[in-house]
Parts: sequence; structure tokens; C-alpha cells
Amino acid sequence: MKRRELLRLLGGAVAVWPLAAHAQEPGRTYRLGSLHFSPLRAPHHVALFEVLKRQGFIAGQNLWVDERGYGLHADQLAEHAAELAKAHVDVIYCGGDANVRAALQATQTIPIVTVSEDLVRSGFAHSLAKPGGNTTGVSILSPELDGKRQEILTEAVPGIRHMAALADSNTDTPEQLRALQEAARARGLELSIYRVAMPEEIAGAIDAAHGAGSEALNVLASSLLYNNRQIVRARIAALRLPAIYQFPEVSEEGGLISYGPRLVQVYGETIARQIATLFRGAKPADVPVEQPSKFELVINLKTAKSLGITVPTTMLDRADKVIE
Repeated sequence: MKRRELLRLLGGAVAVWPLAAHAQEPGRTYRLGSLHFSPLRAPHHVALFEVLKRQGFIAGQNLWVDERGYGLHADQLAEHAAELAKAHVDVIYCGGDANVRAALQATQTIPIVTVSEDLVRSGFAHSLAKPGGNTTGVSILSPELDGKRQEILTEAVPGIRHMAALADSNTDTPEQLRALQEAARARGLELSIYRVAMPEEIAGAIDAAHGAGSEALNVLASSLLYNNRQIVRARIAALRLPAIYQFPEVSEEGGLISYGPRLVQVYGETIARQIATLFRGAKPADVPVEQPSKFELVINLKTAKSLGITVPTTMLDRADKVIE
């Protein structure tokens, strides 16, 4: 199916949706647009649809799911967002700053729900309590947590003097990156920043960091880097670089250390509830932006052993999960 067929399919479906949905909610089928790099079957999306189902929004019955809005590349965001706006979907949900920017460029009226690094700081919402525009969602506190992860990695690999940070040019601001470097200097640590804007640049950036003498890597918060984590992990494994990641799920997949909220919980608990609220008629301007309340430290000792790293016992005692 070609992408341009999306509008035709949406338009054709509109005529029959009310009849098909009559048994669930007379006169209404809800249309959920998507702008995601991750695939539809990713665990966090599966969790979201399970919760929506319990809320009464059932895919294939009274919920139309934009299956073509998953597994997108960066250069497809603007086109797909424009298609969703023309089709007048009920809600667009997306993950990552570049994705929500594309949605906002396409529409100022359709409700947008997003998982973003910091909705207020990025200008997507006026405040947490009163977003004010057509965008709400979850701020995952990335600027603050990137610094915390830097501290954790320093503690996990004692004695390092040169660390690298892998940053997403579409997400991380110069101010955020300078703050990380200043925090590193305060600890007597040199921090080099390597920026990437597309998946093809990731391996080369990691190679450059290793070639410049970096002894560890802080993979900064970014939907681009998370959704290409297999590239990151494969390259650092080849170079034997210890690294820390944004979501606990990454260490469960084989990453050394992760610290942050669980993505499955963010989507399955908060984002799903916000989407259901908007489906029921709430305005995004009045739906508060939420923040995670639980952060997990996960350490993979199998990976540590393969890297020849002995994680301090004090850190293992603090971990929420240690993978033996």
C-alpha cells in the first residue's frame, strides 16, 4: 500500500464507521493517528492498546488505528502528519520532540498527545497544569535525568576521566549539553558531545568517541536513539565501551545500565488514560501534562562481566533490578 492511499482509506472508512461501531458506541468510531519511529507491535504500544480496550476503545470495533504511523523515518514525519490533519483524525499521539513538532506544524486544532523530553521547556505546552494549546502528554524529565545518568555511569566505572555523550541534534539544546559538560568538569571529568540526526550517523559517532579516548558513553534521552538502540549496543559491544541508557527495558535487553521511567508504564498507564480522556471530549488545553513518578535503576551484570567491569557493591545495593 502506498502512503498516499491513507487519505483514500480514511475517507472511505468514514462512511461506514458509524454503522460498524453502533453496537459499541452509537454513531462514533474513534480515529487514532500516530507519529512513531517504533513499530506498532512494540511493547509500549501493545500496553497502550490493552488499556484503551479496557476503557472501551477497541481496535477494529469502535477504534481505528493508523497502522502506517509506526516505524516511520524522520523524513516521513511531516508528510504523514499532514495526511492525518487532512483526514481529521480525533487524536494524534506521538513520541519524541521531532515527532510532535511535525504534528504541530500540521495542525493547531487536532488534540496531540506525546511523550516528550520536556513539553514546557520545548514550548509544546504553556505549563504542566494548563498546557493551553492542542498538545498534552508526558514530560519524561530528560534534561535532569541525563545528568543523573552521567553521575551513575561515573560511579559504576570508577576512575574514568573521559566520557562521551551521544546526543540527538533534533532534541538536545546547546544549553542542556553545556550543563552536562559543566557538571562533568565539576567532577574532574572531560565530556565530549557527539551529535547525530539520523540512524546512519550513530555508528560513526560512537567510533569517533572511542577513537578520541572516551572510556564510557552516556546515551542521552531521545526517541531516535532509543528506537535505534540495537545499532548503539552492537557498536559499543564491538568497542567494549560501558554505556548507560534512558529506559530500564534496555538493560533487560542487554545494555549495561539504565535509569529512568519504564516506557511500557508511561504509555500503558498515562498516555492511554490521556487519550481516553480526549476521546470522551476533554480539551487538550485542560488535560494536565504529567511526569513519571517512578524511576528504576537496572544493572546487567552479564554485560558488566563481558566488559570486564566490576560494578561497586554500593551501586548494586541501590539498584531496583540486577540481572545476574
